[in-house]
Amino acid sequence: MKTYRQGDAELAHIRRRKVAIIGYGNQGRAHALNLRDSGVANIAIGARPGASADKARAEGFAVTDNAAAVQDADVVVMGAPDELLPAIYARDLEGHMKHNAALLFVHGFALHFALIAPRRDLDVLLVAPAGPGSALRANFLSGDGYIGLFAVHRDVTGHAKALALSYGVAIGCGAGLIETDVREETETDLFGEQAVLCGGSAELVRAAFDTLVEAGYAPALAYFECLHQLKLLVELMQVRGIAGMYKAISNTAEYGAYRSGPRLIDEHVRKTMREVLSDVQSGRFANDWVRENAAGLPHFHAMRAEAAAHPIEAVGEEIRAMMPWLTQTTQKR
Repeated sequence: MKTYRQGDAELAHIRRRKVAIIGYGNQGRAHALNLRDSGVANIAIGARPGASADKARAEGFAVTDNAAAVQDADVVVMGAPDELLPAIYARDLEGHMKHNAALLFVHGFALHFALIAPRRDLDVLLVAPAGPGSALRANFLSGDGYIGLFAVHRDVTGHAKALALSYGVAIGCGAGLIETDVREETETDLFGEQAVLCGGSAELVRAAFDTLVEAGYAPALAYFECLHQLKLLVELMQVRGIAGMYKAISNTAEYGAYRSGPRLIDEHVRKTMREVLSDVQSGRFANDWVRENAAGLPHFHAMRAEAAAHPIEAVGEEIRAMMPWLTQTTQKR
């Protein structure tokens, strides 16, 4: 694993270029603000009329339609959601980007699964912060720095790697830019989201909450024990590692973890994880997601509504109302 840091990049590479950022959402906004604060003076935002475009204008950026934004841009950043990128590229970018420009992705999904085939004259780069845009921006402002992944998918001009490193440092990832490739970034990202970060962890919390409530315990206590305190333990793991987390908890809790953790995450669960990974690697998940979007997202919206109706949500809303500092901490980002 090759890692680059702030001293390995020349900010001049990105500062002298015009950057067009497509989308002003979670990632696009953070990239735009951090680039500007890093001395990139020529930034255009491509966005549809609406709240995001209004916010970008209010924060001092030139906003136009995508085609106009990219027409004379040296670097075009794909900051819109994965499912929208293929249509955006085909309609607004492919015929309007200038010769030898750089097309830069913040996630490799559309590129890896061949939903976009970039023009052959374009440099194609990936610079992916290892977390949400809100955290990237917060760490930039605090001076702590951030970790990111980068890949050079195609180097036409001979300057693609230098540009990727320059861009990565300018958006705040100078603490560590890990070199990878588009396949590895995409597949590990999708698997991590599904198996742990967004899928596995949420389902584990709901199942544990249901188990306690069905056994007659107070929902508020089930919420605290199965959801609220999870953040504290995850933060310990993030800062100290899993073994370090164990050292910070009681011997009783640690013994229970060793005794019961493998009973929950048994060989059956590990087999299912391998199946989830296979779905990602084979493109089955990507194909399902493309078909779901083409159909108007019926199953997606049904699953979202079902999750929102789970009893833990009503209990959590009541409990969180007692802790206004949680909202205040989030708003600071």
